[in-house]
Amino acid sequence: MIEVKNLTKYYGGHLAVDNISFTIEDGEILGFLGPNGAGKSTTMNMLTGYISSSSGQALINGTDILENPIKAKSNIGYLPELPPLYQDMTVMGYLNFVYDLKKCKLPRKAHLTEICSLCKLTDVSNRIIRRLSKGYRQRVGIAQALIGNPPILILDEPTVGLDPKQIIEIRNLVKKLGKRHTLILSSHILSEIQAVCDRVIIINKGKIAADDTLENLTKSVSNINRMNLRLDGAREEVLEAIRKIPGVTSVRADMEHEGGIFDYEIVMEEGADIRVMLNEMCREHSWSIYRMANDEMTLEDIFMRITMSDEVTEKKKNTPVIRFVTPEEQKAAAEAAKETEEPAQEETSESAASETPETEGGEE
Repeated sequence: MIEVKNLTKYYGGHLAVDNISFTIEDGEILGFLGPNGAGKSTTMNMLTGYISSSSGQALINGTDILENPIKAKSNIGYLPELPPLYQDMTVMGYLNFVYDLKKCKLPRKAHLTEICSLCKLTDVSNRIIRRLSKGYRQRVGIAQALIGNPPILILDEPTVGLDPKQIIEIRNLVKKLGKRHTLILSSHILSEIQAVCDRVIIINKGKIAADDTLENLTKSVSNINRMNLRLDGAREEVLEAIRKIPGVTSVRADMEHEGGIFDYEIVMEEGADIRVMLNEMCREHSWSIYRMANDEMTLEDIFMRITMSDEVTEKKKNTPVIRFVTPEEQKAAAEAAKETEEPAQEETSESAASETPETEGGEE
């Protein structure tokens, strides 16, 4: 378990991490996200003991990372964004070096053989590291983090710079590791986080902007209950039938895929579930359903909505309160501003016409 309590970090006068708190339970796979400069890497460095905090605590299985760093770090396997590899060593030579460095007490040969098998390094175990592809070097970086079988793994950008095939291989490896370890995964490839993580923490401007499951974050960011439906049948007849279903607020027909098969976008009341009624409707009219899916936001949509918000208020787990400006609010604000500015523009128009700006013809 990892417990973070009021963790804060200053670099001189700059506040990089602002009094954040969260808990990661044993066996959990956590996606840790944030835009550049948000404080994500600083937080991860404090959790691993690479840098100290200005105030607050980071407890690793109950041990304070600053008060007893050796004991706390023995519970952590860490892969930084740039793997700490000695390029002129062989893979097995490097893993033996890390084994000694960590003072690992597990049976050396069996332990390193198991790690090489898990990370698919057996065939390259005698090769020089600098001659390996980037994908294999990432595997070696993960392998060194696994030495000693630490209960907690922290992986920072494990798939950065890899090709699609390598990304899939590392993703599958991370899924396997998640069955044995508590895992913190940081990545800018949001589909990776969405594919493997149980929970997501998004940090923005030094504060925790969101902390919850992907499903709950989707509900908190978007209160629109929308469904995409594809079925055959006469277009107008289908539209009329869907509008009669209780809970439907609007429906529109989209493109035609094949002869008589259309897509329909259905907006429903909050909490409404019309799937059973849709099936009954289609059965009554002898229509066939080709596709039915709730329109859920992707993690990329959620990330952009949260991190582009002007307001950042720290959120606690299971109570995400995400504030962003809706298009309706933007329109109302623009109209209000226009009404306020018009009289002022009329008053100043005559005086402005008689003046010549000092910067006219100069640089902007």
